[in-house]
Amino acid sequence: MNSRRPLTPVVFLAMLLSMALANANEPQPDPRDPFEPLNRSVYRFNEGLDRALLKPVAVTYSNHMPIPVQRGVSNFFVNAKYPVTLVNNLLQGKIAHAGSDLGRLLINSTLGLGGLLDPATPLGLERNDEDFGQTLGKWGVPPGPYIMMPLLGPYTLRDGLGSFVDDFAEPRGYIKPSSTRWSFWVTDKFDRRVRLLDTDSLIERTGDGYAFVRSAYLQRREYLVLDGEVPVEDLDDYAADENEISDP
Repeated sequence: MNSRRPLTPVVFLAMLLSMALANANEPQPDPRDPFEPLNRSVYRFNEGLDRALLKPVAVTYSNHMPIPVQRGVSNFFVNAKYPVTLVNNLLQGKIAHAGSDLGRLLINSTLGLGGLLDPATPLGLERNDEDFGQTLGKWGVPPGPYIMMPLLGPYTLRDGLGSFVDDFAEPRGYIKPSSTRWSFWVTDKFDRRVRLLDTDSLIERTGDGYAFVRSAYLQRREYLVLDGEVPVEDLDDYAADENEISDP
């Protein structure tokens, strides 16, 4: 004899409700991130390496190196990569910006002692930020899947390909010997890590650092591609992220 009792409507509804609540608590997949399990593994690897090596060295450098020296190093690498901005302004048809960027590059490379100083900004030549990923986006190329790269951090497929193309416009790629070229590359990445120290506390205050970094990166790239003209519906996402930071 079957001793099981049929489910009553109340019990059945209670089971459905419990299943719905369980699913609601699970993180929903982001369609922009089809490789999320792999990306999260890479993110954990990068975070472990950063905590063990990169961040302690960056903190020591930031605390003990004089501010003018740190600023000079940052200025140098920004100026060294400025041909990338100049070329991509031309590719995007931003002729006025290209003229301003050319003046900025010439002034900072000469009066600025090879880019260590930034006399162009007080002269009214504001810094622009363009790359080939933005150029592709401007001409309608979609970003593609989100990818977390070992050591290098977040990209999209479009921006990763764009970064590869930008290397051909960057003078560092033509430095000989190769050991010097790679030394410049490592120093540039280290300087970037130092400049990102202030963001560490924001990431630590979120419940999911990976999701926060992903959202921040994708929104920042959209903002750059659209030159700040973000669609109104996307502004809600920015506000939501700010609420998440203030109330993790």
